[in-house]
Amino acid sequence: MLVSRYAGATCALQVGALWALGAATAGTAVALGHPALAWCGLVPLGLGLFVLSFYRDPERQGPADPAAWVSPADGVVTDIATVDEPHFIKGKALRVGIFLSPLNVHVNRSPAAAVVEAVVPRPGLCLPATGPACIDQNESTLLGLRTDAGLRIGVRQVTGALARTIVCAATPGQRLARGERYGMIKLGSRTELLVPAEAGFTPAVALGQVVRGGETVIGLAPAQAPAVGGGAGDDQGRAG
Repeated sequence: MLVSRYAGATCALQVGALWALGAATAGTAVALGHPALAWCGLVPLGLGLFVLSFYRDPERQGPADPAAWVSPADGVVTDIATVDEPHFIKGKALRVGIFLSPLNVHVNRSPAAAVVEAVVPRPGLCLPATGPACIDQNESTLLGLRTDAGLRIGVRQVTGALARTIVCAATPGQRLARGERYGMIKLGSRTELLVPAEAGFTPAVALGQVVRGGETVIGLAPAQAPAVGGGAGDDQGRAG
């Protein structure tokens, strides 16, 4: 898939405006008798191609091992830590954070075969995704999933200074295959995998490692889901 189906009007407007500017710049230079300056129109043309690359969506081949979970995004692993996750897992969770630069593919994928139980948006800021403050203060959308083994996990899309539009096309009740696309963060930012701490999930990635969404093994599925009570899964649906 050359351009993501989630690109929408944003991509068309951004690229179209830059290419129109390039054509206008070249045309104006010629009309004013300065054809040598027509090359200046190549600058916005090149910027348009660069922006178009933000929305690329290559096909990916997942690992052969059915127990292997895949990275939910392209980028670099910036943190692996145990945190509190009060919105869906409702307890301690192992968080694997991935930073997406403007050069990365920005499509998000499901790390495992699972059913969507909740979509939890959170309003917030658009601080640079390279700083720790973005984790708790930036706008985000948490996708709550229940795997085939009954384990609740989450994938969180977080905005950044440039990435200000989150697309989450998944809806409660929808089943996602491992590696299946479900949305994107337009112009990059941060994606997090959240797994209950008591599940015994061990990441197969390390800090600083470059990962590819839908392809890089991020860890192996726990043998079975831990016994937990209550949670967002009991109130299925889109939460505000």
